[in-house]
Amino acid sequence: MKTLQSLVAVSLLGLACAANAGNDGRSYTDWARVTGVTPHYERVNASRRECHTEIIGAHAPVQRRDDDRSFGGAVIGGIAGGIVGNQVGRGDGRTAATAVGAVVGAIVGDRIDNNGYRNARYEPSHREVQRCRDVDHREDRLTGYQVDYEYHGRRYSRFMSEDPGRRIPVRVSVNPA
Repeated sequence: MKTLQSLVAVSLLGLACAANAGNDGRSYTDWARVTGVTPHYERVNASRRECHTEIIGAHAPVQRRDDDRSFGGAVIGGIAGGIVGNQVGRGDGRTAATAVGAVVGAIVGDRIDNNGYRNARYEPSHREVQRCRDVDHREDRLTGYQVDYEYHGRRYSRFMSEDPGRRIPVRVSVNPA
């Protein structure tokens, strides 16, 4: 039992010494009245990238497949070319002029019908395009507070990372002069 009492007494003495360490009896903590708090900001550029998607529409020509091919232009061109060739030719050359006119007319009629702008097919075509740009965005970031306080009629100022509220703890030291 005496050992337990001795152990408790030594422990309490150690705690008292540890609590008093650094306090030589000449300093203590007191409270000062805060008279003003001014937040301080730093202006920084926080650029960011803005992107959006646009849908672009157009009419694109559609390639014809061989089974889409029209023969009406070749037939009409051949007939027209044959008539013109028959009118141009004389004597024995009339038959040859008619044949040549029919062949040339068929070729021209086919090209006009299958490759010409009049009969080309266009279908709407849409595609998405992403457009981006960098935008400067300036913002103010809080860096801390300039705190003005008063203790026993004297004014002090200090920069702090947080707003202390209406009062601030101060360490008071007393040293002989």
